[in-house]
Amino acid sequence: KGYLQNLIMLISVMAVFGTVGIISGNIPYPSGVQALVRSVLGFLFIVAFMLITRRKPDFFAIKRYVWQLLASGICLGFNWILFFEALKATTISTATLSYYFAPIILTLLSPLLFKEKLGAKKIICICVALVGMVLISGVIGDAPEGVSVFGIVLGLMAAVLYASVVTFNKKMKEIDAFSKTASQFLVSAAVLVPYVLIFESGAEIKLEPLPVLLILLLGVVHTGVAYVIYFGTAARLPAHTLSIYSYIDPIVALILSVVIAKDAITPLGAIGAALILGSSFICEFSPKKRSSAKSADEIKEGSLEDIE
Repeated sequence: KGYLQNLIMLISVMAVFGTVGIISGNIPYPSGVQALVRSVLGFLFIVAFMLITRRKPDFFAIKRYVWQLLASGICLGFNWILFFEALKATTISTATLSYYFAPIILTLLSPLLFKEKLGAKKIICICVALVGMVLISGVIGDAPEGVSVFGIVLGLMAAVLYASVVTFNKKMKEIDAFSKTASQFLVSAAVLVPYVLIFESGAEIKLEPLPVLLILLLGVVHTGVAYVIYFGTAARLPAHTLSIYSYIDPIVALILSVVIAKDAITPLGAIGAALILGSSFICEFSPKKRSSAKSADEIKEGSLEDIE
């Protein structure tokens, strides 16, 4: 019964993450403002949750990893900005798939970053994912309406930054998930305040009901609530279960992009999407990883954070 409840919660939170693109795409505010609000509300919600549940921040670990937290928080904030900009520059489906290239980027850099060997399977997965990226870009055949190479580049840049966050997180093993995430949100907010004041101060922001509701939803539900629920379920489910069900996120995003945003996907684009998601899954999921025990924090770094 407990396993089923946690599985349902996991599926629900992954579906929520899959709606980030469609929510952000309907918020008429600059990307920096969206990222700032998400950082602030996410931070406040996690701190409130820690106070209510009497979880003490691990100040010793925060002090120990202060430089990693600063760097990862900065990367996280600008990762969100680039992803939101990608959503504005191209279709939701294309931006999502470009962003989901983060696991492939990590795999490609793993020999340098983690001293891991690139086996034949990983090399094949990387090549297959690159072919998929070419197919969704429209370089071969006619690109669907709304697809932009610039948007794809922004999505890939966001993926690089998120891969950086994951890399930093893997090196911060002795800090709990809530203390680490709250610290990263706080750093992100601190960096984004001057960014918004300098680069987006001239933007017209109308406090109309629907945009305000959507940006609050993005900050509270899609960041604060979703992260807290994920941390809770991740601690009670096997690592391979989280890895498998994390793919609900991009699948939901792709479905919503077609059904709600009316994104056009060509047959080649559909094949490209399948190649990217399939190669990411195969590259990440293996019998060895199934048997390995991971903490909720490590699972978060290896699966959810690669696509969220």
